[in-house]
This record gives sequence, C-alpha cells and structure tokens, in this order.
Amino acid sequence: GPDGVIADIIGCVNGCLGKASESAKALGIGIAGQIEKDAGIVRFAPNLGWHNVPLQAKLEEALALPVTVTNDVRAAAYGEWLYGSGQGVNDLVCLFVGTGVGGGIISGGRLLEGCNNTGGELGHMTIVRDGRQCHCRNQGCLEAYAGGWAIGERAQEAVRNDPQAGQALIAVAGGIEKISAATVTEAHASGDPLAHSLVEETANFLAAGIVGIVNAFNPCLIVLGGGVIQGLPQYVSLVEHIVHLKALEAALEELRIVTTALGDKAGVIGVAALARHRLSKDESYGGKST
Repeated sequence: GPDGVIADIIGCVNGCLGKASESAKALGIGIAGQIEKDAGIVRFAPNLGWHNVPLQAKLEEALALPVTVTNDVRAAAYGEWLYGSGQGVNDLVCLFVGTGVGGGIISGGRLLEGCNNTGGELGHMTIVRDGRQCHCRNQGCLEAYAGGWAIGERAQEAVRNDPQAGQALIAVAGGIEKISAATVTEAHASGDPLAHSLVEETANFLAAGIVGIVNAFNPCLIVLGGGVIQGLPQYVSLVEHIVHLKALEAALEELRIVTTALGDKAGVIGVAALARHRLSKDESYGGKST
C-alpha cells in the first residue's frame, strides 16, 4: 500500500541526503497520476492503485523539507523544455509511451496545468469510440491502444486468434500469458511478421492521437520518449510519416517530431527544476531562471 512505498521513498531520500556534499533545500517527486497541486495529494494513480494519498504532507513531515509533487510526464516535459530537446521552443508537447501514455504541454512558454492540475492527460484522449477498456474507466483511450500494457494485451489476443502466426512471440515470452510490449519489440527486431503488424498498427493508433494534438495545440515540437519509443527507434519515423499525411497542413509547417534528449532523466531533471522554481515562488513556471 501507500505507506510502504512512502517509507521506502523516505529511506531512499535520507540515504541520498546522508551522502550529499551540500544540504538540500527542497525535494521534487514525479508520479504517474493526477495530483492536487498545492497540497500535493495524489488524487488517482492507476498504476499504483492510489486514491487521495497525501504524499506531500507525509514526506514534508518526515523529511523537514518543502516537497513538490507533480505528474511524472509533465515534469519530463518541463525538463525537456528547459534542458533537452525543447530548448528555445515555447510551444511543445511531450508524449511518453511506456507502461501507459502520459503527456505534458508547454504553451506560450508556460507549463499547461489546467484549472485543477490535470492538464496534459493526453493518453486519455478517446481515439476509438466505445473501444478497448482503459484503466481510467473510459473506453477507447490512446493509452488503451498504444500504451505498453495495451500492446501486450493486443499481442496476446492476436496470438490466441492465430497461434500459428504467434509462434515467435510465444517462443520469446515463454507462453501466451507472458507476452508483453517487450516481447513484441524483441520479435519485431527478429523480423517476425505478426510483431511487425502489431508495431505498424500501434504506430497508427499513436499517430491518430498525435494528429489530434497537433490540430488542437499547434506545437512547434513534439518530443517522444518512454520505454516503447526507446525500444523501437524506427517507430518514430513511421509515426511521423502518418502524422504528416493526416494532420492539418498549416499546423505541420513548423512541426518537428523528435525523441527525448534527456531520456530517463527528463522527469528527474524537470521535477527538480519545478521544486526549485516553486521554492523561489516562480509560480508561472515560465522563464528559465537558475
């Protein structure tokens, strides 16, 4: 439950502080879920099964430090904007495809949060009406087709429908129930036709979501990251090709689609910057003060 995870976080932070050459002034933590901004309450974190967990208050009490809790991919978007692929760009969207699909939006040089801090939940845009069930309670979400867990589910279904075509996936995973997004990636690298079909289909789903993002927000830059993107480098060019076929032409004029420059460190760097800026009362989160 939450208490055990929080105890582990406190132990980890105390261990790091004990080795640090300087004293810490603030702590930032990113989590996949919806966060109440000022209180740092985790309203809903589907991957953890958390509801209304007062994470910020518990950490501040234990660590005697000001704590900033934010969405993990929003933090990654902030990090990429300040120090990664988005430097010098004031309108960008960061989309991370890992276990799920998360997003963060910089619009007009400001981090888009929305009226109650849930802005940027791009993985939960509906791309298929009455489609696959998502963990968020909706059906047809982008995440329910392009997220890592969904790729695994779709691959298992494809193998059950055609066991002969799925032999390579079964061999890689060691059983149908063990097939995951990583299985598809490995089989795709070996030239398996079913894995290739699944990757192409997933690219079309992801591109459908990105087309909506491009048309709605008109970013200059889309930054893709996460384990699924890292495992399939050729995936990006396929997605980009589809987006350029389907998005509004005017919205494509300055658009670039790139991969994260900061990799797995984007979220850590971003949430540290957010904690620092909030400490200095830079509540706009715009500007790049040090």
